[in-house]
Amino acid sequence: MNELFNLNLLFSTIRLATPLILAALGGMFSERSGVINIALEGLMLAGAFTAASITYYAGSPWVGLFAAILAGACIAMIHAVVCIRYKADQVVSGTAINILLTGAPALLSGAFFLSSGSTPQVPEQHLIPYTPIVIAFALVPLTWYVLNRTPFGLRLRAVGENPEAADAAGVSVNRMRYTAVLLSGALAGIGGAYLSIGQSSLFTRNMTSGRGFIALAALIFGKWRPVQTMLACLLFGFTEAIAIQLQGVRFGGEEIPNQFIQIIPYVLTIVVLAGFIGQSRAPRALGIPYQKER
Repeated sequence: MNELFNLNLLFSTIRLATPLILAALGGMFSERSGVINIALEGLMLAGAFTAASITYYAGSPWVGLFAAILAGACIAMIHAVVCIRYKADQVVSGTAINILLTGAPALLSGAFFLSSGSTPQVPEQHLIPYTPIVIAFALVPLTWYVLNRTPFGLRLRAVGENPEAADAAGVSVNRMRYTAVLLSGALAGIGGAYLSIGQSSLFTRNMTSGRGFIALAALIFGKWRPVQTMLACLLFGFTEAIAIQLQGVRFGGEEIPNQFIQIIPYVLTIVVLAGFIGQSRAPRALGIPYQKER
């Protein structure tokens, strides 16, 4: 038991929770404004592929990180335009983006690197294993402050709770929602970049492995609040770290099958969504397109 619970487990938990925190905080901005963002998985994939590719070509992880932010924001803009301007179903739009980004990086990787499975290895000196961790945990109190202590946060929350009243008070509902969705894309892009040039040194196909959906579950579990969402991400990160530590462990003389160990984080996600989604009060206007009265 002592072999399982040690400092390595703590560091592993923090490392594994980092991309979840970044994606979940991004989703928080979008959903507190009233736009469902189920596309976090696709946004992370866009950031991961872009960061690995640009870092490899440019030889600078900072250029790669900035490119990942732009890539996430650009994909998020598609979601924003479709949902805000054209008032399409937000879940369908997010699902379409996830499907698109499942295949597009492999296609581009095959075109640029003649390999659809992965990008070339990024040299170790061009990796950023710690910067995204600092960004993620620094953003938690900053997000709390922005949402609760600034005019921007007040308007954002008003737009997500009662867009009609916000509009009557002179707040541009659509502008706030566009800004929030773009922020979600930028933060999810950083989370994806951490996967490819922080935790790893290349992009591999579907390397997010459902982390965007786990971040969404953490957001719901955390009731759309920054600190609670961070704690939920740490819980999921801890579960994944435990799953890694359990590989090769024997129970009753038999080695635990890897398949059972690997499903632990996903089972926890299902349990959390089944048990807590009804207890979390979402922003009142979440998922409802706003039609300005003339």
